[in-house]
Amino acid sequence: MNSGGKNILTNFLLRWRLTIVFEVFLFAVGASLCVYLVTHRMPASLITFVMIGLITVLFKKPWKLNLTSVSSYLDSKLESLEYSSGLLLQPWDRLSNLAKLQHLKIASQLQQSIKKLHPPSNIVKSISIAGALVLLGFLADQLQLLDFFKTPQRPKTESNIINFQPQDSAQVQTKAPQLAEQWVTIQYPRYTNVGTRKVSNMDLLVLEGSKLFWELTFDAQVQHVSMQSMGNNYPMTLEEASYKKDILATTSGFYNFKFEDVQGSSYSSDLFSIEVLRDANPIIEVQGLEQFRSFNYDEDKNIQFNAVITDDYGISDAHIVATVSKGSGESVKFREEKLPFEGQSTSGSKKLVLSKKINLDAMEMEPGDELYFYIETADYKTPSANISRSETFFAVIKDTTSYEFGVEGTLGVDRMPDYFRSQRQLIIDTEKLLRNRKSLSKKDFNFQSNELGYDQKALRTKYGAFMGEESEIAIAEDEGADGDAPVPEFDSDDPLAEYTHDHDSENEHNLVETKSEDKDKDSKNPLQEYIHDHGDPEMATLFEESLKAKLLKALSEMWDAELHLRLYDPEKSLPYQYKALKLIQEIKNSARIYVHRIGFDPPPIKEDKRLTGELDEVFSFRKSENIQDEEVFPSMKLTITRLGELLLKEGTLEPQDIALFEQAGNELSAKAIESPGKYLKTLQQLKNIIERTDTSKETLKEVQNGLLMALPKMDPNPDKSSLFMDEINLLLLKELDVND
Repeated sequence: MNSGGKNILTNFLLRWRLTIVFEVFLFAVGASLCVYLVTHRMPASLITFVMIGLITVLFKKPWKLNLTSVSSYLDSKLESLEYSSGLLLQPWDRLSNLAKLQHLKIASQLQQSIKKLHPPSNIVKSISIAGALVLLGFLADQLQLLDFFKTPQRPKTESNIINFQPQDSAQVQTKAPQLAEQWVTIQYPRYTNVGTRKVSNMDLLVLEGSKLFWELTFDAQVQHVSMQSMGNNYPMTLEEASYKKDILATTSGFYNFKFEDVQGSSYSSDLFSIEVLRDANPIIEVQGLEQFRSFNYDEDKNIQFNAVITDDYGISDAHIVATVSKGSGESVKFREEKLPFEGQSTSGSKKLVLSKKINLDAMEMEPGDELYFYIETADYKTPSANISRSETFFAVIKDTTSYEFGVEGTLGVDRMPDYFRSQRQLIIDTEKLLRNRKSLSKKDFNFQSNELGYDQKALRTKYGAFMGEESEIAIAEDEGADGDAPVPEFDSDDPLAEYTHDHDSENEHNLVETKSEDKDKDSKNPLQEYIHDHGDPEMATLFEESLKAKLLKALSEMWDAELHLRLYDPEKSLPYQYKALKLIQEIKNSARIYVHRIGFDPPPIKEDKRLTGELDEVFSFRKSENIQDEEVFPSMKLTITRLGELLLKEGTLEPQDIALFEQAGNELSAKAIESPGKYLKTLQQLKNIIERTDTSKETLKEVQNGLLMALPKMDPNPDKSSLFMDEINLLLLKELDVND
């Protein structure tokens, strides 16, 4: 009973300490974010967080709070406690009876009032200060007001020191001025959010659009300091005892420095490289999406996918470009619109994971409409952003409209051809029927076999039309009308009699002529053999005589195939179907039409001029041209040859050699722009040879090897050679190359 009031005081003390810890956290976070926005360096931000946190904790001293402090604070805030909350901290057995009554009263009052009372805190003030620090850092970063915080301490010049050599050593009489300090400040484009760097290395690898600031300090007075780059001379200005020059990095290249001392002697430095990197385009990766999708009209027409977009320096915008096409032919219409991603917030992130759900109904698409869309994104590059787009994806709603042939009132005949199966399809269906025989009842099997026989009959009738045959019904009507031939009678007891083609008759397939009096009468006509009678089935054909015989054989095979299908024996029908298919293919191949190639048709020759040998009016034209490939890097090749002569004869350089080497250096510089570091040493050595500062045999040999490596590889030109190389000679050449 005596511990209830003390527990209330203990809980209030814990809340008070947590409030102070939260204030410390706000101060530390605000200061660390400010430092990060200014310097863009995580280690500095973490150090600031720890330091500010420790300083604030030492200032607040939350460990000094105790129950006595809580009791005093509550007595000052709650009059109902009558300044007696200290009784709650006393042991119950040591209190007098009056004190116990007061203890119980104070505990009851405290339990009712403590819920409305909060520990003393400066939460609002802490949040305001932290927000102000963050805002200050953001403004300093955007306006670049505190760039000196981004610049680290000057590093020690350990390598890549600029060495100046006199251009004419004979004129140098005093000690040359020495370089005391060399610095290059690299200021990256603002959109990259990369801080300014200061280095002493003169070989630079920078982003396109960066600003470069050179600063050279000499230990003695000099004059006319300049920077030479790609054949151009840029004077450097003297500011605060240092010579400075700044350029905008747009292309790769080489540069060096040159100065004159007070006595007029010229000094030149080695060559250094500037390699400019292009800002890469954003990369788009689409996940969970097929290249093409089709939807039925009655299903959910939703397309859902994710897009992962990455860029080196941040993404400024990303959206979907969708195009809806309606109609077909000349009446097609297109509608293009931009679709945002769901919950899109770029905020300069270097990696975005975006999702999108496209509802085709919401885009007012109807059956037959098509949707084409792709993802387009851009980065923060200035003045023109890099834009990337994904591949195009397609979606279509299947058209439910079916087109049927309609006959208007003015048309009396439907000219649309009926559907009939091909011989190959009949073979496939027959083989399928044989495979499914065990799973079919006898009734179903016979029904399907008879249906295939009907399809075979339709196909035979279709091909028979090419032979000039009439339909079976028309033939029967004509024969009945003329009375020349009796209507065939069928046995009523045989249900297959009307489908049977009797091959045992004397006139099988109508291959033997029927003797009749009308036939004899026609044979007496002397003009019969010269008449092309289209009423005769043998003459009314679209094919020549050789194709006619093949088509008759094919029709005969179709007769036999139909017979066995009608007899419910498709297995015996297959060989005849294969034979019919083979004959049909032969007919198709032989009936191809070839168009003769049209060539030159010369004008007719006048007979009076023919074979006379007169060439007065004949004019001829002849053009002779020797086409040669343009030689690449001619000066470099001549320089290689000249260096070889100098190495063999140990001669001295002549004025024409200097001119040749300068041309070779220009050709090598043009080639080295793509990768400056690869040919930097060769260019420097060639420059030393031109200035006659280093003409040693080793340098000449290294320059020759460097020029040989820079020449493009020749295309292989195979030729016949009788040179024989045995293993001993190959080993000797290999040793010579190694020891060279």
